[in-house]
Amino acid sequence: MSARAKAYARYAWGVLFYTIAVILWGAYVRASFSGDGCGRHWPTCQGALIPVPENTKTLVEFTHRLMSGLDLLLVVGLLVWAFRLYPRGHRVRLGAGLAMTFMIVETLAGAGLVLFHLVAYDATTARAVVMAVHLLITLLLLGALTLNAFWASGGAPVRFTGQGPVGYALYLGLFAVALLAASGAITALGDTLFKASSLIEGIKQDFSPTAHFLVRLRVFHPLIAISTGLYLLLVAGLVSVFRPHPTVRRYATLLVLVFALQLVAGITNLFLLAPIGMQMIHLGLADAVWIVLVLLTLASFSEAAPQVESAEAGTPSPHAAQGKAHLMDYVALTKPRVISLLLFTALAALFAAGGWPGWKVFLAVLFGGYAAAGAANAINMVIDRDIDARMPRTAKRPTVTRRVSSRNALAFAMALATASFLVLLWGANLLAAVLALAGLVFYVFIYTLWLKRRTWHNIVIGGAAGAFPPLVGWAAATGDLSPLAWTLFLIVFFWTPVHFWTLALMIKEEYAKVGVPMLPVVYGARITALQIALYALLTALVAFVPLTLGQAGAAYAVGTAVLNGLLLLRAYRLALFPEARPAARSLYLYSLAYLAAVFLLLTLDRTLAA
Repeated sequence: MSARAKAYARYAWGVLFYTIAVILWGAYVRASFSGDGCGRHWPTCQGALIPVPENTKTLVEFTHRLMSGLDLLLVVGLLVWAFRLYPRGHRVRLGAGLAMTFMIVETLAGAGLVLFHLVAYDATTARAVVMAVHLLITLLLLGALTLNAFWASGGAPVRFTGQGPVGYALYLGLFAVALLAASGAITALGDTLFKASSLIEGIKQDFSPTAHFLVRLRVFHPLIAISTGLYLLLVAGLVSVFRPHPTVRRYATLLVLVFALQLVAGITNLFLLAPIGMQMIHLGLADAVWIVLVLLTLASFSEAAPQVESAEAGTPSPHAAQGKAHLMDYVALTKPRVISLLLFTALAALFAAGGWPGWKVFLAVLFGGYAAAGAANAINMVIDRDIDARMPRTAKRPTVTRRVSSRNALAFAMALATASFLVLLWGANLLAAVLALAGLVFYVFIYTLWLKRRTWHNIVIGGAAGAFPPLVGWAAATGDLSPLAWTLFLIVFFWTPVHFWTLALMIKEEYAKVGVPMLPVVYGARITALQIALYALLTALVAFVPLTLGQAGAAYAVGTAVLNGLLLLRAYRLALFPEARPAARSLYLYSLAYLAAVFLLLTLDRTLAA
């Protein structure tokens, strides 16, 4: 890279960072009610090019205009320099041209806010909409400046098409962050105009039917933030696997860290009642999330990043099958036998929460729950296809036999995940949709990508993913999560090691062969049997909690006592004979019936008592 090109790259990054400073000062203008400091005059201030500040508001607003004007000149310089330095058709010219375009549009949007007096104490719908649109334009400007700086710094050429499901996942991530930013703009406006005196008062305002619409909309922003964060965690994990390049992995890690910081800032903002300084920090971190996501997208689309899911076609497979994929191959990707029990717990919790919920909610939980779990299982099959091929139990999976390519399986999984979220959002509520997404991400990122091949604790921690369905069902029915809902979560959480470790005992040689550190492989059958007995006892104890909460009656008490007794008896027998396959198989099969029976008992008990 020549000295002139290096100088241009430094200048491009400088313009990007200066633009962020302008954006943050604009947030200060809004939060300090200084947007009308220049009156309804634009581009002049109080009718003059250089006004005599009569108050602080005029000084604050005029300073923002000066900063914005300088930013405009800097972007003009960026464009002129790009056209002088780079040849026709060069990608740096494209980045500079886009930056100039969005800078002009953003300037006009800011002018509209002033000219139509959508500033200061204005609390109209028009202001909320225009502010959200203004922020979206700002993100486009930052994205264009990032493109320009990335390419000016020697970033490799990228292909924005032909990226398959990974590409669609990244584009959806960009859309999700943009939606989060728009909701954040509306929430910040509500926090500014309707400031609460305490956190409790603010929460009461959020749920009051008589509160201003800007106040009632605030409650959605945290849920959108959590769902977006979960999705970005999923995307970061997927691109690290399917675009295995050092730069991609660095940006994926950075994205997770920056978003985590933004969530912490958002929570702090909530508890401190949104002081101006915290609002600016929160916005700055939001801009950082957007910029890092754009950089991750560029690195993933780079010609230097291999497309793993598209490269397998030329590699041999001992289990390769002939012919095209059929519907049942895609159904097999979802692991329907595994899902059936989890889906039953979700539907049981749905009925236990309040009886028959209506067809709309019922079908939303039925389809949305299946789709979320099916998406997680399909992604798991794609990621684990290397070890699945060496285990007899999994060697016939569609991703191993290649009846379904990894690319198509991943696309199918992302489609299911998206459909799950939208169906639950439409048929139930946002909380249920977020919880289903949380279960999916927990299974893929925490269990499959992080823990499964690293530690025997994989099923204890990662197995929590299977405990989310009852929360989904309960939230779909009530819109909240009561102590009983969390009790159902804990029943499944403690039950999972009992169920899975008995299976692992029976196929420990397979896990040992592929190097997966399941508990029987690491510590042997005896320690595993003792751990199973411990978790069986914990499961039995938690199963009695609904009685202590006063949420279940005599029928549940008697039935659960019998079920727990049989569970503990089988766990005790396995502890005595840990090497005995019949004892492990008996407990494994009984554990399936146990979980279904406990949830069915609770549902029937509460339904009859209602």
